[in-house]
Amino acid sequence: MAEYDRQTVNAGRVGTAAAIDEGLRAHMLRVYNYMGIGLVVTGVLAFFASQMAVTADPSAAAAQLQDGTLLTQWGVLLYTTPLMWVVALSPLAFVLVLSFGINKLSFSAAQMVYWGFAAVMGLSLSSIFLVYTDASIAKVFFITAAMFGSMSLYGYTTKRDLTGMGSFLMMGLIGLVIAMVVNMFLQSGMLDFAISAIGVLIFVGLTAYDTQKIKEAYVEGMGHESLGKLAIMGALSLYLDFINLFLMLLRLFGNRE
Repeated sequence: MAEYDRQTVNAGRVGTAAAIDEGLRAHMLRVYNYMGIGLVVTGVLAFFASQMAVTADPSAAAAQLQDGTLLTQWGVLLYTTPLMWVVALSPLAFVLVLSFGINKLSFSAAQMVYWGFAAVMGLSLSSIFLVYTDASIAKVFFITAAMFGSMSLYGYTTKRDLTGMGSFLMMGLIGLVIAMVVNMFLQSGMLDFAISAIGVLIFVGLTAYDTQKIKEAYVEGMGHESLGKLAIMGALSLYLDFINLFLMLLRLFGNRE
């Protein structure tokens, strides 16, 4: 009888573990879907916003960038007026709303904020199509995807606790931001290269760390809406890792127009 009870308990544990594994896979797939669709929204809006901002007709141009690109009136508004600061800082506002208000937002509201964030990021990043060649943007995107995918897979499968590494990387990220602000005044090419190289290492590491954190947070989530919000926040973390890794690599390997 005791042996039967032990077998029943063990079978129950195996069944529970299998259910958790299946649920975790579905949750991670949901996270990656949110992230991937967000990247598509950003990329499409960035491309079309840049195309709308540039004209080949000199008579229709309202201004010029330093590289001689002719701008439409939309381009002037987007890149040469105070509106550019609104566009540049808007993504941060969306991130803050999600980060500090996720518990107060409904699942549908959190989704709307996330899609709004992806859209304004598209407007904010549209200038890269004026600075870098389309071929180099595509090349760097695929390099980023390969690096991100490898490190996210590592973060998902590793048994090693990455908490300590995550704390170290967050301190490095703060230092990186300070260095970027300083270099806005110094305009040092060497420092800019160092920032980009170190930034790649930081965001590669954060990709693995954030993936593991999303995996661990799944076990603590309860209820459909709670898991839905966790998926959105997980997608936001990985989205930011991907975009920042992409921008750092673009600064290193992108060919300018």
